[in-house]
Amino acid sequence: MLRSTALTSLADLAEEQWGLFTRRQAEAAGMAWSTLSRLAADEATVERVAHGVYRLRGAPPADHLDLRAAWLQLAPGTPVWERTPDTGVVSHRSAAALHGLGHLPADVHEFTLPARRQTRRPDVRLHRGHLAEADRTALHGLPVTRPARTAADLLADREDPGAVAHVVADALRAGHDHPATVTRALSPHATRFGLRRGDGHALLRWLLDLTGAPEQQRWLDEATDPRGNTLPP
Repeated sequence: MLRSTALTSLADLAEEQWGLFTRRQAEAAGMAWSTLSRLAADEATVERVAHGVYRLRGAPPADHLDLRAAWLQLAPGTPVWERTPDTGVVSHRSAAALHGLGHLPADVHEFTLPARRQTRRPDVRLHRGHLAEADRTALHGLPVTRPARTAADLLADREDPGAVAHVVADALRAGHDHPATVTRALSPHATRFGLRRGDGHALLRWLLDLTGAPEQQRWLDEATDPRGNTLPP
């Protein structure tokens, strides 16, 4: 395939992937590795942003570029529109940062997958876990754990409770999750904090106490509302 034809195919692909593509996708489009290497070396047409991940020059700059590149690396041969949650969901600190919740540094890109995997990147951390449909959503074009699940994951990962509390308060204040949903997500962790087994409401109260949020009582009242079985509009 001519280089120009391969570049046209890559441009069509990258348009749907924030201007990014992987080496495997380039090869599938008919571009030889030597050609891609030359293009990346002069940086006039292609810019290398991570190992095996490239950006077409002239494409609008993507937000969360490093996180997107790390996510693409998890399944480098699969286009964005063909991916499923099994190929990786943004989670833990990375999810909190993507949602704009709390103040935990997200200098390591974190993802949850259903099967154990390893990575050589020191700035990528892979977690093994099952994510139900209600545990995840789409944000900025990326699959990401919902705030309630994110807070539960952070507690399970032994993050500072005060920092997790601010993630919870920010999520409730923004209406990202219903307080009853957060209560259910927190309930498996209650005994770790000296509370009755499964008492997510008490854990929510304890966490909100750490924040001093003025909306605390309203959120706690809403957490006992049976309508919390469904998220508010």
